[in-house]
Amino acid sequence: MDIPKTELFGVLQEFNPWWAGQPIGDLPTWERSATAQIWRWVEDKDSRRTLLLTGARQVGKTTIFRQIIRRLLAQGFPAQNILYATFDHPILKLSGIERTIGAWEELYPAHPDYPRMFFLDEIQFIEGWQTWIKHQVDFQRGNRIAATGSASDLRDGSTESGLGRIETIPLPTLSFGEYLRLRNVPLPNLPRLRSLRELFSWSPPDFARAASLAQPLTAHFHEYLIRGGFPEPAMQQDITRCQRLLREDIVDKALKRDMTAFYKVRRVLELERLFLYLCYNDGGILDIPTIARELDGVNKQTVTNFLELFEATHLVYRLKPYGYGKEVLRGRDKVYLADAALPGAVTLQGRKLLERPERLGAAVETAFFKHVFTRFYTQAPRFSYWKGPKDEEVDLIAELPDRAVPFEVKYQDADITGKKLKGLRHYLEKYDIEQGYVITQRYEDFGPLELTSTIKGREREKLKAQVMAIPAPLACFWLSEV
Repeated sequence: MDIPKTELFGVLQEFNPWWAGQPIGDLPTWERSATAQIWRWVEDKDSRRTLLLTGARQVGKTTIFRQIIRRLLAQGFPAQNILYATFDHPILKLSGIERTIGAWEELYPAHPDYPRMFFLDEIQFIEGWQTWIKHQVDFQRGNRIAATGSASDLRDGSTESGLGRIETIPLPTLSFGEYLRLRNVPLPNLPRLRSLRELFSWSPPDFARAASLAQPLTAHFHEYLIRGGFPEPAMQQDITRCQRLLREDIVDKALKRDMTAFYKVRRVLELERLFLYLCYNDGGILDIPTIARELDGVNKQTVTNFLELFEATHLVYRLKPYGYGKEVLRGRDKVYLADAALPGAVTLQGRKLLERPERLGAAVETAFFKHVFTRFYTQAPRFSYWKGPKDEEVDLIAELPDRAVPFEVKYQDADITGKKLKGLRHYLEKYDIEQGYVITQRYEDFGPLELTSTIKGREREKLKAQVMAIPAPLACFWLSEV
């Protein structure tokens, strides 16, 4: 279909108001942590790599790009050298990337002393996008490209044609700290931490002061678990409307539109059934044969394929068992949903989540994982969980280049000693790990824990490893800030 040039011009001018000297409207004044990362890429004049911002639909990728453009304009960067285009728009999708760029050049020739800045939303809609990026990086030295994607093999630019030419920044849903800023909640004057490890040098009065200051965060944290971290739903005052937006604009569109458009999925009902199953088993260790049996009529290969699609569209995170070789290959995946609020939205629970300890505990674990992921991903970690020989378990391990950091989430348990922490104790001893963390509900538990050995004959001996108990709202707040 040949799109009339006037229509193409009109769409581009609507998306790029700065060409006509108009301001960019409807932007928050505060910026997410990912914005600083992208700005470093902008300032790195020697970088030839394309920047790729990935994440679920409506997670805030477009807003970040527009904030970056606002910064560029404020510093005097020529407006005609900046192109924003979303290929989710039917006219741009049908026109294609080359004709879109040609229209831009025809309307506003570039200033020769500055690079051309491309901000391309939903790049997966561009046919052969990897090859196009390769050509741009290799031969068009005056162009800098930043792109977003919510689906496909975008996560690490792993296709052969784009390999080595793409810098990827994953964008999760809002952290707890970002959520508080979005909703204009006054932030407590808590000490800033560069790392949670700093807590091991605190004194008892330090823990008491921080616990007292952080107490008001709990109510907001529970609201955060219900509303979630997708910006537009999170801003809604009405919980019912918030959850409807999560269900209809994010989950339904990902399952019924993205899956069919990009992956040619036709068995949408089975896809929805599996996602509903994950909502009831969020943070659980999945057994594919069991899932296939419980979903009656969905075979094991289909379950495996659908899980991969959920991961590709940023609806879930998958964790492998801790270790190497056979124990990983034979192990089962642990799956977290992209946001703690999704199960409640999909299953129409409303505020009932807060009344069910097991569901509340699962939501906290999911939210906490997202914060750990966001905090550590720049260090190229491997995220895993540990399962011991007697079904002992450690919920989450961030395997960093220089150390492993284990976390056990005990939000629904008042007892955080003894048998309740046997898995963490066993793991710390078995692998000679120096420090571990327990994520709790009660502020009175905040501080170092003295645990004993799990080794037979040494049960009463003090554990060599240091273990820190941190209330979940406080842990998520600090991980948002460090």
